[in-house]
Amino acid sequence: MIVTATAIPDVLLIEPKVFGDERGYFFESFNARSFAHATGLNPAFVQDNHSRSAQNVLRGLHYQLPPKAQGKLVLVVQGSVFDVAVDLRQHSASFGRWVGHHLSAENRQQLWIPPGFAHGFLVLSESADLLYKTTDYYSPEHERNLLWNDPDIGIDWPLDGPPILARKDAAAPPLAAADLFP
Repeated sequence: MIVTATAIPDVLLIEPKVFGDERGYFFESFNARSFAHATGLNPAFVQDNHSRSAQNVLRGLHYQLPPKAQGKLVLVVQGSVFDVAVDLRQHSASFGRWVGHHLSAENRQQLWIPPGFAHGFLVLSESADLLYKTTDYYSPEHERNLLWNDPDIGIDWPLDGPPILARKDAAAPPLAAADLFP
């Protein structure tokens, strides 16, 4: 696998080694030993999630506060998305900054988003299926949202018209009023 640090070095782009021929392809979507060797990290994943969304759906920006903060390893298995991570760690040099990357079933790239980040994505294809591993269980009492279009963050979403949002995402607070990580 090839691991590349993004503009926020703690967020990593993971490119698995793909073996393909005329029959199709094979790749390990996750191997704990390989992941640890390539990244120096050894997250304990406890939950796998599968999300399907239609085109122009924007989900996020979601996160969980300590002690239930989640790291996520995101993979698109059908379609394509613009996947975003926003640093909410108050004492980080990259606090309030974001990184985004196009993930698709075709490029098979993954994004490692460590605890302390909000996560969201915009579906670019007719629909998209995402699989993501998390380092802690879903905890509604620790779940928070961050406003997807907060001008203080300035995410450059590749929108083609207005996004389709959940009510909770449309009403999320901006960074200035959000619950943050110490």
